[in-house]
Amino acid sequence: MALSFPPPGRLKVHAVLEGVTWLVMDGIDEPQILRAGEVVILAGDRRYVLASDPDLAPVEALPLLKATVEPYHHTGPSGVRDVTALSGHVELEAAGRDLLLGALPPLMHMRAGSVGAPAVCWLLHQAFHEMREDRPGASFVADHLAQLLFVHVLRTYLAEADTFPAGWLRALADEQIAPALRLMHGDPARQWTLVELARVTAMSRTTFADRFKTVAGAPPLTYLYNWRMRLARRSLCREDTPVSEIASALGYASESAFSNAFKRATGMAPRHYRCFVRTDGAELTPVPAVAGQVRRNGWSGAPSRRGRA
Repeated sequence: MALSFPPPGRLKVHAVLEGVTWLVMDGIDEPQILRAGEVVILAGDRRYVLASDPDLAPVEALPLLKATVEPYHHTGPSGVRDVTALSGHVELEAAGRDLLLGALPPLMHMRAGSVGAPAVCWLLHQAFHEMREDRPGASFVADHLAQLLFVHVLRTYLAEADTFPAGWLRALADEQIAPALRLMHGDPARQWTLVELARVTAMSRTTFADRFKTVAGAPPLTYLYNWRMRLARRSLCREDTPVSEIASALGYASESAFSNAFKRATGMAPRHYRCFVRTDGAELTPVPAVAGQVRRNGWSGAPSRRGRA
C-alpha cells in the first residue's frame, strides 16, 4: 500500500519504530528506505508518499486519517502489522518560520547507525507508549518528547552542516564563523565592523567576509541588518514595547532611522506592522508547539481495520 500526503506547510516529523517503509518525495530523485529507529524531517512544501513499495500507485492519506479520531493503523492480509510509525509536526511562529525553513534542507534523514540514534530510539518508544497507553498527561509528555526528538535530529545534522543550504543555521555550525555570529546575536545593537568580527575568527577581513557570505548566504553587515529586522518583527508582534525603545535596543540612533530601515525590510512602518499582525493574528502562534499523533500503519495489502494501536 502507498499513502500520498499533501505538502505539510510546516516541519513534519516521521519516525519508524518497527519494520521498513519507503519515502518518495517531490524533488528528491531516489526513494528513501526508512528502517526501524530512523527519522525523517520534512521542511518544505512538497508532496510525499509513504509506501511498502515505491512503485505502487498511491491513494490519498488524509481521508483515511480523518475518518477516525483514534490512532490509525493498517494491517495486511495475514493480520500482521508490519510497520509501526510515529508522525507529528512542529508549529512555528510566523516571525521565525521563514528563518528556520530557509535554513533547513527539504529532507533530513537520520539513519539508525548515526551517533544520536540510541537517544532517538529511546525517545521514539517513550512517545509511542505515552500515546498508546493514554495515561493522564500523556499528550503533554508526548509533545515534549517530540520536541526533544526534533532537537536530537537537528544536532545530528548540524554535525554535517556542509550539507545545509547557506544560512544562519549552517553559519552557527561553522567553527570558523560561529564566534562572529554569536557576537552579533549577543549584542545586535552594537555597531559591529568587519575588522572586529574578523579578529574574533582569526581571519583577515577579506577572508572572513568571503567565508561568511559562503556559509551564511549574505555579507556580515547585511546579515546583521536582517537579524535586527527579525528581532524587531518579533518584538512588534509579541510585545507592547514602544517603537522608540525597540529602535534603541537594536542600535538605531533615532526612531525615524529605525522606522526607515524597517520599512525598507518589510514595506510597512513599525506601527502599521504591529497593528496588521495583531489584527490578522498570523504571527502570534506559540513557538515551539509540537503536536504528535501515533499512527500505526501496515503498508502491505488492503486496509482491513482501523483502531487503537
